[in-house]
Amino acid sequence: MRVLRTCRDLGVRTVAVYSDADRGAPHVRLADEAHPIGPAAASESYLRGERIIEVATRAGCDAIHPGYGFLSENAAFAEAVAAAGLVFVGPPGSVQRALGEKTSARRIARRAGVPIAEGTLEAVADERAAADVARRLGYPVLLKPAGGGGGKGMRVVRAAGELASAWRGATGEATSAFGDPAILVERYLEGARHVEVQLIADDHGAVISLGERDCSIQRRHQKLIEETPAPSVDGALRARLAEAATAIARAAGYRNAGTAEFLVARDGGFVFLEVNTRLQVEHPVTEMVTGLDLVALQLLVAAGGRLPFRQQDVRQDGAAIECRITAEDAYAGFLPAAGRLGRVRLPAGPGIRVDTGIESGLTVPTEYDPLLAKIIAWGPTRQVALARMRRALAESFIAGIPTTLPFHQHVLADPEYAAGRYDTSYVERRWHGQTVDPDGTALTAVAVAAVLTARERARHLAPADGSAWTRLAREDALR
Repeated sequence: MRVLRTCRDLGVRTVAVYSDADRGAPHVRLADEAHPIGPAAASESYLRGERIIEVATRAGCDAIHPGYGFLSENAAFAEAVAAAGLVFVGPPGSVQRALGEKTSARRIARRAGVPIAEGTLEAVADERAAADVARRLGYPVLLKPAGGGGGKGMRVVRAAGELASAWRGATGEATSAFGDPAILVERYLEGARHVEVQLIADDHGAVISLGERDCSIQRRHQKLIEETPAPSVDGALRARLAEAATAIARAAGYRNAGTAEFLVARDGGFVFLEVNTRLQVEHPVTEMVTGLDLVALQLLVAAGGRLPFRQQDVRQDGAAIECRITAEDAYAGFLPAAGRLGRVRLPAGPGIRVDTGIESGLTVPTEYDPLLAKIIAWGPTRQVALARMRRALAESFIAGIPTTLPFHQHVLADPEYAAGRYDTSYVERRWHGQTVDPDGTALTAVAVAAVLTARERARHLAPADGSAWTRLAREDALR
C-alpha cells in the first residue's frame, strides 16, 4: 500500500501480486492491476521469485519493488530481476551479499574503522566451539544467525547452563528463516539502546545520512516502537553514528535505501550491529521529520537519477514516533493471532499518519508477519508527539483478534518512556504481561489499556489545580 501510493503520486502504473490468502486484500484493489502467484504458504507464493518475475515480464513492467520483507534482502532474487532485464528497486545483489551475510558485514565495518562487538568474525563450528568462545568473552553473550536479520534466531545466553537450549533454538530458527544454521557469538551489551541510521545512496557517489532512529522497544529482538530523533543521542554522538554509517556504506559500494544499525552503550560508546539492505518498516518517522518521500527517492535512484540534495541540505523538523500494531496477544508473551477482523477504527487528526493494509472483515492469516498497521505521530517537540500518539492510540480499535494496542498504550503512559529512559530490556523490565482484577478475573486488553491510560493521565498530566485548560495556558504545551 505504501509503495503503491507513491507510485500513484508519480504517475507510475502499478502491478501487484497476491497469494490465495490475500485475494481480497486492499493492496489488490489499489494497484492498477493484480495477478495471483500461488497458495497462501509463502514458500509457494511470495518466496517464488520466478513467479513474480514472470508476472512482471508478462505485464510489461520496468521495475520490481520488493517491499520490506520476503525477498527484499535476497541477493539471488535481485540478480534474477536484473538478469530478466528489469530494475530491482534496492541495492544490487553484490551489495546484498556483502552486507546481508553478517560475517562479511563485520569485516567491512572493521575495514571502515567502525567498532564492532567483541566476538567471532566467522560462524562457529558447533555448540562446543560456541561454549569456548563464550568462556573467553564472558557471559552474557549473544548468539546471532550469520545469514539474516530482523532479530530472528537471536538468543541472549546469560550463563553456561543456558547455552545448549539457546544453541538449539538459534540454529533451528536460523535454518527455518534463512536456510542457514550458521551462528556468530558476540559479547552482549547490557542496558544498550538499539539505534539505526537511515541511508540513501545513488549511482553517482552520493551517500547521505537522513538521521537516526531509536528502536529499543522490542520483543524477541524485533521492534515494536521507533522514534526520531533518538532521546539518548546528542549532537556529537549523532555525528559519530552518521559518519560510521556512511563509512560502511561507502566501503560496500552501497546504492539505494538502507539502514546501518548499532548498539549504543550507556557511556555513549557504540558497536556495529548489521546493515538492513532494504527500506525499513519504520521509515515513516524519518519521512515525517525530514519531509522526504523515501520510496520516491528509491525509485529515482533505481532509475539512475542523482539525489536532488546534499548532506548539508538535510533538515530535521520536530520529532516522530511509530507504533507497530501487530496481531499478537501481548498478555500471552506476544503470541501471534489470526482470524477475521471485526470493526476496525484507525486514528486521524493533526500530526497523525497511518500506514496499513487491513480493513474490517479482512481475514488475518497465519502464514505471514503479524504487522497490521503502523501509527505514526509527529509533533514540533517530542512532548507534543507523545501527546498525539496517546490520543491516536485511544482512538484506535481493532476487533476480532488480539492486538498489541494495550501494550502500546501502556508504554505511552509510562513515565520512564516519556522521560526517554529505556533500552532494549524495556519489555522484560516494564511490561508484566497478564493483568488481573481484584476478583482474579483477567481484564480484557481494552479494559486494561483504559485503566492504565486513565491513571497515568490523572497522575502525570493533570495540573495541581485539576484543570487541563489552565495547564495548557500555564505551560503553553503546544508551542
